[in-house]
Amino acid sequence: MTTSLSRDLIFLILQFLDEEKFKETGHILEQESGLFFSMKYFEELILGGKWDEVEQYLSGFTRVDDNRYSMKTFFEIRKQKYLEALDKLDRAKAVDILTKDLKVFSSFNEDLFKEITQLLTLDNFRENEQLSTYRDAKTARTIMLIELKKLIEANPLLRDKLQFPNIKNSRLRMLINQSLNWQHSLCANPRQNPDIRTLLVDHSCRNSTDPYTQLATSNQLLVSTQKTEGFLPMCANGPFQLASTPVQTPLNAWVSTPSSMSHPVVSGTGVGLGGPTNSTAVSKGLGDSNSMLRTRLSAVPDTIILSGMSPSQSNGLQFNMTEDLPKTVARTLNQGSVPTSMDFHPIQPTLLLAGTNIGEISLWEVSAREKLVSRNFQVWDIGSSSMTLKAALIKDPSVSVRRILWSPDGSLFGVAYSKHIVQLHTYFGGNDIRQYLEIDSHIGAVNDLAFCNPTKQLSVITCGDDKAIKVWDVATGAKLYTFEGHEAAVHCICPHYKENVHFVFSTSVDGKIKAWLYDIMGSRVDYYAPGHSCATMAYSADGKRLFSCGTTKEGESHMVEWNENEGTVKRTYQGFHKHSLGVVQFDTTKNRFLAAGDDFSVKFWDMENCVLLTTVDAEGGLPASPRIRFNKEGSLLAVSANDNKIKILATVDGLRLMRTYESHSHIASIPPSDAPARIGDSKKLEATKPRSTEEVNPIKAGKLTEISSPAQFRSLKLSAHVKTDKISRLIYTNSGNAILALAFNAIHLLWKWPQGDLNLSGRATTKVTPQLMQPASGILMTNNLIDGSPDETVPCFALSKNDSYVMSASGGKISLFNMTTFKTMATFISPPPVATYLAFHPQDNNIIAIGMGDSTIYIYNVRLDEVKSKLKGHSKRITGLAFSHLLNILVSSGADAQIIVWDSSHWEMQMGCFLQTPAGRTPTARSDTQIQFQQDQIHLLAVTETHLAIYDIRKLECIKQWTIGEALAPISHATFSCDSQLVYSSFFDGTVHIFGASDLQLQCQIKPTAYLPSDISSTVYPLVVAAHPQEPNQFAIGLTDGSVYVFEPLESESKWEVPQRIENGSTISISPQVAVLDQTQG
Repeated sequence: MTTSLSRDLIFLILQFLDEEKFKETGHILEQESGLFFSMKYFEELILGGKWDEVEQYLSGFTRVDDNRYSMKTFFEIRKQKYLEALDKLDRAKAVDILTKDLKVFSSFNEDLFKEITQLLTLDNFRENEQLSTYRDAKTARTIMLIELKKLIEANPLLRDKLQFPNIKNSRLRMLINQSLNWQHSLCANPRQNPDIRTLLVDHSCRNSTDPYTQLATSNQLLVSTQKTEGFLPMCANGPFQLASTPVQTPLNAWVSTPSSMSHPVVSGTGVGLGGPTNSTAVSKGLGDSNSMLRTRLSAVPDTIILSGMSPSQSNGLQFNMTEDLPKTVARTLNQGSVPTSMDFHPIQPTLLLAGTNIGEISLWEVSAREKLVSRNFQVWDIGSSSMTLKAALIKDPSVSVRRILWSPDGSLFGVAYSKHIVQLHTYFGGNDIRQYLEIDSHIGAVNDLAFCNPTKQLSVITCGDDKAIKVWDVATGAKLYTFEGHEAAVHCICPHYKENVHFVFSTSVDGKIKAWLYDIMGSRVDYYAPGHSCATMAYSADGKRLFSCGTTKEGESHMVEWNENEGTVKRTYQGFHKHSLGVVQFDTTKNRFLAAGDDFSVKFWDMENCVLLTTVDAEGGLPASPRIRFNKEGSLLAVSANDNKIKILATVDGLRLMRTYESHSHIASIPPSDAPARIGDSKKLEATKPRSTEEVNPIKAGKLTEISSPAQFRSLKLSAHVKTDKISRLIYTNSGNAILALAFNAIHLLWKWPQGDLNLSGRATTKVTPQLMQPASGILMTNNLIDGSPDETVPCFALSKNDSYVMSASGGKISLFNMTTFKTMATFISPPPVATYLAFHPQDNNIIAIGMGDSTIYIYNVRLDEVKSKLKGHSKRITGLAFSHLLNILVSSGADAQIIVWDSSHWEMQMGCFLQTPAGRTPTARSDTQIQFQQDQIHLLAVTETHLAIYDIRKLECIKQWTIGEALAPISHATFSCDSQLVYSSFFDGTVHIFGASDLQLQCQIKPTAYLPSDISSTVYPLVVAAHPQEPNQFAIGLTDGSVYVFEPLESESKWEVPQRIENGSTISISPQVAVLDQTQG
């Protein structure tokens, strides 16, 4: 085992060898010590085709069978060597590589080895379909290197050896000089200019005629040395102080936290003939307890580039990366004055705040081009304002908006003005904006504001021309902290936290960067931004990467990524105009892209690449340095334009989003509260009791619509040639072009709609019959079953975001299926306990929440094949799991009729409550409590056999409830429509109810006679409902006889507001045996 000091010495030697140009010797030491893996040297060997040297160097760090990353790395190298031999028609060499190098992989994937062997029988291996685009060795090596880099960066044996320590130049020489100076200081008669000619003996100032000196310099064997494992402490021979040198504190040296670096991960391809993915297709690997060679799950859509394929030849992510950027001008809004600051609502993605140069604030619904609110600046309480503010307004009454910003939950927003004032407004939905708090905060302009939560109470931070930063309590307006130390006006503030340590960065117009804790100890960091630019700082959405962008007085712009640990610039992005006009504004999105307004356009960068990715001019008409702002999903980008306009750029998803909101422009209202509520104030489970309910608005006869015949709506039965049991789970794919069903006999069925003249979009529709997908091999996606009655199993599945994989269980092991080939990619977690519910983490496809039959919840890391946490709180099996990425929580429901909220960062229980069971109703033994988040990620739908309920999950309060009457059958399932404006619910008697989500008022009911044959058994009814992900008025049901139906309203109606059926001149009304209950405000 190499000691710590010995490791350091090896690094110093490596540095010395590099500085002295002993390159090969240095690489040999790297390999033999195994301490540092030089990616640059590895690249040179790969691109040069020096395969023996490649493997020799790599073998110093890992072996073929160490782990799946090592295995795939060696496989890709040997496969490329094999293909190059075939390309040169050197059959003998190819056979030698096959038998000596590739044979080792046959035991892991025999079929693949056979396919590789068959290449020998071809005159040109490009006749193989997967290798048809192979160009030449040089191109193939370049592309393979991209994949190898990602494999190495993900390999636990290598990823910590890729960074050479940050060592001052010539460190070894400096230490030797210090040692010589120390030896010289101990001389009995030190000379002023000592003549030191050797390092092989200790220095001593002696006379040149001294016989000992002559002996020592001529024969070093006379010098006795002591062999030690390490070094003696420097203080062993007495006190010696090095000259002090000023060293700047790293950006986060004052935050004492363990490293939480997220390592790059590899693509979704397993070992195969196909080559690596594109360089920017960074995806998270899926661990596999059964085989290290199986395909891994990707957190982003899998895009494959075959070996030898150039990026321009492929459909890879490099070529199509810009498709994920908002480039299409979808809306142009006439603001009326020059926009100076904009911000999208954190929950309602088409809701935009804008502030202008005349102090106007506006609220836009961008999909409808509707300005919901417009207010000019005014001081709310001029009498209580400072004399300084009054004097400033008298001297110059013009006021502009410097910053406008939503709070994290969207319940209020803040406005910073160019004169003294910060104003906070509460927002209750629609155009309901109310004055909340006014703060006379700074002398001069308030340049920036931000929200933070350092004390579990929402606070707002402000900064201004008076060189100060101040923190205010949002609830009371009291000033909590003042940070002083800048020598110029403070331009920007950036609050953040890590490992529960809250801090804030600040920048000033003179280019200084400082960092503060919430105390009175002053700044912990004192740096200059690149070029001493006036900069803005921002973290990526996941909070792991820090960026800044600014412009100098000379117009030179700098955008960089910071290395917080070192306090240094990690990456500098190129592509700015040489002389930017004004301070360039920037923003981040998707933890992947950067954007900046520069040179009359919007410029985009991939975070991993310093080179400019693309430029968009938004059809012209942009100012020199336009203001920009992404919405939370990155699907929309607001850009300030000339003539007092705002342009909304959209991705394909953004265009779809706006169509959805435009067709159903209802904006959900947020119930007023005394103060913005936030999840996480309680660390222990609270026995939250729903407040008493009262009957409000019972449904009036004659106001509902009954559909009892096929002519009143559109329906389509999906045909299946496979014998299945009752449908237990049903879901649309995220693309909306297919439906996946899971039957009780563990078989999956996948129907996919073709694209054609009758269905241009290729989405699910009742107009076109879909195809039941089945690969040529005839295999079916079938789960493992356990012995016993199928009725005792609880089938469950979850679909990955890119529709490539489905995780599924039917009482046995959990299976991972490839949705294209239907192959089982992995199985894991053998029962008992059995899995009863599955849910992917919204930000990481490798993290899965698994509800168990024994009432526990496993937080499982698929890539690492380990259970990270076990959550305990329920008393019966888990029946539902739902993540809110907005509130950073996981909500679980159980057969115990209990709902529990868990913090999804530390997996701690926060609060919980029991659902109320209506009087006279006793849930059955298999009664499931189902849960689903509304689109706003705050309101939760809870479903039992007896009632539907809407909860505000921030306080776990039931705000609306619908209960069945004595005459109605139990509820079997319910779900929100994709826009969360409707609730589709199925019942044991075969009826389907459609409710308005805002008030749970029943709007329409579909009788079984409308879609089932008249001679069908009364035991046939829908068990599950699924809503289309893009079409709000389309849903599907899965029945107990194994059939699946798709429902849509008539084209003439387009919505579920169907005319009531008329018989004998009178309207047939529904006599509901229900009551709608609302929570009283207690």
